[in-house]
Amino acid sequence: MMSARVGLSSATRRVAFAPIIGRNQIALRTVIPKRGVQIQSLPSSASEEILNAQRLKRPSSPHFTIYQPQLTWLSSIANRATGGALSALLYGFSLAYLVAPGTFDSAHIVEFVAGLPDFVKYTGKIILAAPFTFHFWNGLRHLSWDTGKFLSLKGAYRAGYAVLGATAVSTVALVLM
Repeated sequence: MMSARVGLSSATRRVAFAPIIGRNQIALRTVIPKRGVQIQSLPSSASEEILNAQRLKRPSSPHFTIYQPQLTWLSSIANRATGGALSALLYGFSLAYLVAPGTFDSAHIVEFVAGLPDFVKYTGKIILAAPFTFHFWNGLRHLSWDTGKFLSLKGAYRAGYAVLGATAVSTVALVLM
């Protein structure tokens, strides 16, 4: 029994397996109208203006509008804000002391605060004590996360509420000192 080669010839194979678009290129060229492209050179400042105009048309990120506020991200934002505020206060007072050491020494500060009304003193104590205690307790919470504790959702919320409670208690204790 002789084996015969059955198949398509090379010319037939090329036509059969060629893409449809390739077979109909001439027909497509006549059907699709040509469009002229105009190229214009722009200065580098114009490209930046075009980019800024496109950015203004983009929608803003919806993260604040579509997500419900949660204790974990609110406490994270508050921790960063209190850290920045306490740092700014420390650096501001330090620079003021370096510029005018006679004005910002302990005796002058105690004398100034002693002359203030009581409600101003207590308000000032609350304004200083609340961020300090929150940042302290929340920092301990972050250190406990670094050790692998309170990483579950329930644990994170439990630790968050503990931070808020400890902040309230220690703020009142510092204000009443």
